[in-house]
Amino acid sequence: MALKLIVDTDPGIDDAMAIFYAIAAPEIDLLGLTTVFGNVTTPKATRNALYLLEQAGIEIPVAEGMHRPRMLPPFPPSSAVHGGEGLGTLDVPISQRHALVETAPEYLVRMARAHQGELLLCPIGPLTNIAAAMELDPSFCGNLKGMVVMGGSLRAGGNITSAAEANFYHDPHAADYVLRYGCNITLVGLDVTNRVICPRSFFCGLGV
Repeated sequence: MALKLIVDTDPGIDDAMAIFYAIAAPEIDLLGLTTVFGNVTTPKATRNALYLLEQAGIEIPVAEGMHRPRMLPPFPPSSAVHGGEGLGTLDVPISQRHALVETAPEYLVRMARAHQGELLLCPIGPLTNIAAAMELDPSFCGNLKGMVVMGGSLRAGGNITSAAEANFYHDPHAADYVLRYGCNITLVGLDVTNRVICPRSFFCGLGV
């Protein structure tokens, strides 16, 4: 049976690749995407998520999430890394599809209840939506099969300051809340992700 997965994302070039890998993997049943700020603003993340799904030719729900950190003021997006629109130099068009009326935390809570013990959540942006879902439903984490979080760093230093990894840096209070009160969490930090390099040869024939 394919693994039921929801990706919480701020696409972002790296997140775009992660989404396409999840779509292509036969062992994964990608149920939906939720969006958050980080690499881009949340509205741009939603637009990018809808566009990526449209390009991949699949129709799954997208739920727009929180627009700012829990306690800190908003951070400027990482345009120097991901471009002004989030996907490099691509001028991302507005998709004909639309996000759900539900917010990301509401959608996550509903899906965790509907697929109790079967749903894996993969947050690859700031953890703001996840903290909000946990507050919305105290049983949220317990309803999940587990959570695989891209964030933090053990000994690899940081990628936004000398010590801070970007996803945790953009909402440290959400990260603290999720790690303090969550359960069934696998944390994948820079110690792991910095080892995964995609050389130019991976993109042969794509004009890059």
